[in-house]
Amino acid sequence: MLKFSHVGVITDDPQPGETYVSATKVHVTDFANHPYKIEYLRFEPDTPVTGPLRDLPHIAFETDDLDRELAGQEVICEPFEPMPGLTVAFILRDGAVFEYMKYA
Repeated sequence: MLKFSHVGVITDDPQPGETYVSATKVHVTDFANHPYKIEYLRFEPDTPVTGPLRDLPHIAFETDDLDRELAGQEVICEPFEPMPGLTVAFILRDGAVFEYMKYA
């Protein structure tokens, strides 16, 4: 079962409450603190993140089965753990970026 989580929006402007993720060289805000569940992402110029994931907004859903959601999809970012207890992966589908999130 999928549950809506948030929308990720790319920005070049610093945002209040950003957290830095060194592995991807991106500053992110906490969507839980935004009234419309928006997560802002501000990438460093030398980020390893490229392509649609770097250039397009994304919509994120929580899932209890990442393998099921990724099966047969164009995975553009393999599952990784941005924080303990959370695994995420990204796909490109119909020209849009989707994030799937699985909490432990």
